[in-house]
Amino acid sequence: MTDSSSHTLVCSVIFLDIRDYSRLTVSEQLDVKRKFNAILFGALEAVEKQDRIVLDTGDGAAVTFLGPPEDALFVGLDMREHYSDVSVRIGINLGPVRLLNDLNGRVNIVGDGINVAQRIMDFSENGQLLVSRPFYEVVSRLSREYGALFNFEGTREDKHNRVHEIYSVVAEAHSGLRTSETEMRLRTRRDFMASVVEEVTAKSGLALEKPDPELEKQPASVFDAGTNLIISGFTERSVREALDRLVAEGATTVSPIARVNNKWLASCEHPKARVMACTVVDLGSSRIVTGPTREAVAAKLEELALLGYRPIRDIEDAGGVWTAVCESDR
Repeated sequence: MTDSSSHTLVCSVIFLDIRDYSRLTVSEQLDVKRKFNAILFGALEAVEKQDRIVLDTGDGAAVTFLGPPEDALFVGLDMREHYSDVSVRIGINLGPVRLLNDLNGRVNIVGDGINVAQRIMDFSENGQLLVSRPFYEVVSRLSREYGALFNFEGTREDKHNRVHEIYSVVAEAHSGLRTSETEMRLRTRRDFMASVVEEVTAKSGLALEKPDPELEKQPASVFDAGTNLIISGFTERSVREALDRLVAEGATTVSPIARVNNKWLASCEHPKARVMACTVVDLGSSRIVTGPTREAVAAKLEELALLGYRPIRDIEDAGGVWTAVCESDR
């Protein structure tokens, strides 16, 4: 694999570590790590080697998937099924990463995508399989079956004061969800955005699930993936319109528009990515602003001030989400 450090990829990343590893004796660590490695590589058998990069973290591992994003979900389910054999914490994220060669000439991964995966893992307890909002937003839209797998667990703040929206994978979900279509799918080599679903359909005779016509009328969604914004929609036109609008505001395209199953996706870097993550609820003459950080909400209030809105309630932390209220002077 060539050095791709100049290219940003949007990938799914799973981060795992062995619980209480540091409390074990050296012989116990060797034994549990052998079990962990065997289980992990068994879970990775269905993923082509060129579509995954495995990093050994000592007390666990981080795996970046260059193919379909749901590969990380299947591996996580496999690992969770062996929780009684090796107790691990599991976190999955979808976000930007860069590939580079380490001091030994091996491919390494850096970037917000892997960092957030570790933060999500830190919140895992008692056999939970947790995923970030960006991963949930993409995978839950791939099919109705996937959409039913997740429960919203609320927000969590990491040690760097960054707030994350967390979803758990339901206890009933298991690795048998890996369908024949997924196993037969040709893997992308760099970025899952370069989808080859149509080609697989022609070869396998499997029909793709068609989205509800009403959903196709919806505008594309834009959500924060850390340093990037990810745009997803049921039509190429809706994603293109959203991407063009963001580019006009100063964004730079990272991943071009591509189809993944029944969704169209793209990503971009935006100078106001955190501000874009804020939500504004219209209550007539008032607006409720919520966001991931105090700074993001404050910046959004400044934008609304230009439209004639003044704060009537200070920014406050409401259960892990920063909230403020403003009112129109007009």
